[in-house]
Amino acid sequence: MIHTRDLTRIFERPKAAPLTAVDGLNIDVARGEIFGFLGPNGAGKTTTIRMLSALIRPSAGEAVVNGYRVGEQNAEIRGSVGLLTETPGMYDRLSAEYNLRLFAQLYGVADVAGQVEKYLTMMGLWERRGDVVGGFSKGMRQKLALARALLHEPELVFLDEPTAGLDPEAAHMVRDFILELKSQGRTVFLCTHNLDEADRLCDRIAVFKTRLLVVDTPANLRRKLFGRQIVFHLTGDAAGFADAVRAYPFVQDVRAIENKLLVRLDDPDSQNPVLVRALVSAGADVRFVGELRYSLEDIYLQLMEQSK
Repeated sequence: MIHTRDLTRIFERPKAAPLTAVDGLNIDVARGEIFGFLGPNGAGKTTTIRMLSALIRPSAGEAVVNGYRVGEQNAEIRGSVGLLTETPGMYDRLSAEYNLRLFAQLYGVADVAGQVEKYLTMMGLWERRGDVVGGFSKGMRQKLALARALLHEPELVFLDEPTAGLDPEAAHMVRDFILELKSQGRTVFLCTHNLDEADRLCDRIAVFKTRLLVVDTPANLRRKLFGRQIVFHLTGDAAGFADAVRAYPFVQDVRAIENKLLVRLDDPDSQNPVLVRALVSAGADVRFVGELRYSLEDIYLQLMEQSK
């Protein structure tokens, strides 16, 4: 769905040095996946979306979106993708229904009335279809903008901060809708600062800071950065039993914290029983065993620190 090679955007500035917003981006996004694009403010994420949706031209490199080449087949790209920007503009003096009708006609939708009703209903806005958009809440406007992005049934949808500023109920609805898009076989390119949201939704994530830092699944990134850490909860102080665990060659690291032993392992499924038996033989009372799960925020912060 998306293939980029050395995609670059440099902004010329009259009284300052040129600003490189995107530097040599190489990514491949497969059909039907939710691809997270994460990075700090000013990293170039929105610039990347604008290039991939054919709103601005790259300064160098190339990109293919839905089989169309950026810079050569821009009209085809714009007609084949859906785009939800971070601050979507609407005609505030027009009704929700009329807003969507206008955009459906611009997209060349065959059944304008049917598509407008379908997506207003899906977003829970059908009963408010006659109300002017200027009176809508932030959440309602975001739902309407998402409906607008999907009117022409695009196979690829760019979502830039789709849940920013929404209340929990509205954000939950949008996340469920993103998963519904995936179940329909559509591809979602998701920019978000909500790392828990990205962890739950995304098949793969790219961490980006002008240049691409890493692309992988959240699970693989956890293993690469932190390994798998198993927590053995014992009765009483755990420090005296650390050596019983450390003696095994497959144990990568052991830390004792109060009544817990934190042990880094390659294959906990096969190695945990061995360690439990060793601890019991050493006189430990094992209350239970769990795995320490690092959040995507931990991964993100670690990568940002490494990029300095």
